[in-house]
Amino acid sequence: MTLTRDCKKAIQTRVQRDPGFREALLREGIENFLSGDVETGKIILRDFINATVGFPKLSEITHRSAKSLMRMLGPRGNPQARNLFEIVKYLQEAEGVHFEVRPKRAASRMKRTAVSATVRVARRSNV
Repeated sequence: MTLTRDCKKAIQTRVQRDPGFREALLREGIENFLSGDVETGKIILRDFINATVGFPKLSEITHRSAKSLMRMLGPRGNPQARNLFEIVKYLQEAEGVHFEVRPKRAASRMKRTAVSATVRVARRSNV
């Protein structure tokens, strides 16, 4: 799924003016990773980073070059779990949110194998 320049600009504009959309976009990216759709998760996370903190700032935090981070989240990138979770941790802190993963069971209790995950968000207080 390739986004046009206009679509990316629209996402950036909405992310900058709408905190609810920003939070939902970050949650969507994380949910895609958890459900196994790594490609979509990388696209969403890359768009989120471009619209919020930017890769130069993320580079300072992670001590990895901005180009390396962009490649990691690019179409052929293959981020290590350690790098990915470090990025997600920082983005949560920057947004003042904390995501929790909770099991979501199928309607039938008999199907113990059908378990998926939902990501819930708790807004951090400024205490």
